[in-house]
Amino acid sequence: MPAPASSPQAYVQQKAAASGSSFYYAFLFLPPERRAAITAFYAFCREVDDVVDEVSDPGVAATKLAWWQTEVARAFEGQPTHPVMQALMPLAPKFGIEARQLLAVIEGCQMDLTQTRYLDFAALEKYCHLVAGVVGEVSARIFGQSAPQTTDYARKLGLAFQLTNIIRDVGEDARRDRIYLPVNELQQFDVKAHEILKGVYSERFEALMRFQAERAQRLYDEALALLPPQDRRSQKPGLMMASIYRTLLHEIERDRFHVLHQRIALTPLRKLWLAWKMQALGIF
Repeated sequence: MPAPASSPQAYVQQKAAASGSSFYYAFLFLPPERRAAITAFYAFCREVDDVVDEVSDPGVAATKLAWWQTEVARAFEGQPTHPVMQALMPLAPKFGIEARQLLAVIEGCQMDLTQTRYLDFAALEKYCHLVAGVVGEVSARIFGQSAPQTTDYARKLGLAFQLTNIIRDVGEDARRDRIYLPVNELQQFDVKAHEILKGVYSERFEALMRFQAERAQRLYDEALALLPPQDRRSQKPGLMMASIYRTLLHEIERDRFHVLHQRIALTPLRKLWLAWKMQALGIF
């Protein structure tokens, strides 16, 4: 495990900032305690996700994820050893963060070690719930959820975020021999797995990706429709992220889904501007 930085709080701040994620820019506008909680939780998600992405030996990766399962249990018993858990645990009770939620995220990462294809969208959705829907659920609580229905909004928004990530990362995932596009949908559009693995573009591939993007856009609309009016202000970080992610999705669409050889991304300045615009104009 990594050596601690000068403090657990400094460690998680560095971890979150270094990711360059859209999530980080939405956190900047939160009050200090909520920002500290979401930064620590996000750093936890990055730690376990990095195990899958950066450890080439599946056996070693499985051992590291098992360590994280033990660390979560130990932390909720009052004995965290990793700086991420040391930063998160003092805030977990106040924001209703539960061990089962952190373990669900780890479970999703464990799936990446054993499963590289998904037969249909229902199977993919189960995976997305673990790695993104649960993240949305925890985030909504930290942001200040007051209505129970906000959980449904947060889970669906997390699914939309994850599908956007899948669209953006098709080429990057293929280089790790992973294809998150459902097998039956590849068949529907007559796109062969080997074409994706070899980075071959075609009109069929573009049609498949447009189908994926339309589903993601639909989920954004459905998620926003689920958000109760009384929680629109508290959930503004999620709405900022939705603005950033939808803008990214539009950029990918504009580039005709040329995602097999490159990772299309927004600049940090543009992400910050999109988040600030929503904050400044009060588009909640």
